[in-house]
Amino acid sequence: MPATPAWPPKSTPRLFVEQALAEGQDVAVSGGAAHYLIGVMRLKVDAPVVLFDDQTGEYLAHVASAGKRDLTLHVAHLLRPREAVPDIWLCQALVKKDRFDWIAEKACELGAARFVPLLTARCVVDKVKEDRLRAHMIEAAEQCERTALPEIAPLAKLDALLRDWPAERALYFCDERGGVPFGSAIKTGPAALLIGPEGGFTDAENSAIRAHPAAVAVSLGPRILRADTAAVAALSVWMAAQGDWG
Repeated sequence: MPATPAWPPKSTPRLFVEQALAEGQDVAVSGGAAHYLIGVMRLKVDAPVVLFDDQTGEYLAHVASAGKRDLTLHVAHLLRPREAVPDIWLCQALVKKDRFDWIAEKACELGAARFVPLLTARCVVDKVKEDRLRAHMIEAAEQCERTALPEIAPLAKLDALLRDWPAERALYFCDERGGVPFGSAIKTGPAALLIGPEGGFTDAENSAIRAHPAAVAVSLGPRILRADTAAVAALSVWMAAQGDWG
């Protein structure tokens, strides 16, 4: 006997929605998402769509009605609840726009719980667009079957971040000047990674971070890494040692 095909099939479109979902609910879709479902995927009435909301989980829905520029989806049933997310923050100093967007995207893929944009002395930019970062995270989550998105914190200055740092959260300072091997420094409990800008931290910033009681200066190996590479490497090491990769 041939195996019963998986349902919904892997080719089913997957879409993030801002509102909390529930079984039996109707969801109106317009704008770019509607264009994608109608114009690109060419969905018709009764076609399946997978929805997730970053609040309750992932649901199977069907097209209830479709027009030229909008459609209505009917939520059938819960496929899986929102995934548990390891308690890890990524505190990333601002870098050039494209690279910063890429870091935010990878933070979502790798399972960071919170993304903290950081302003330091050597940042080449001084502003961040949270809506653009969130759009990159949503696209990554849709493609990678995530049901949770990282929280995006407001842009913070380094001195304010250190001043208000929660005492129970370890701050792993990824310092190109050297530190203890990261893999051996990781302990259980809430944690955060601190990654500098393209030019690194100034001497004064470096000293202030190292003097903080929650900070542990760590090394990511013998090679100097660019900021975006360091962020992905550090998150990967932490996930392998203490996150949900085991």
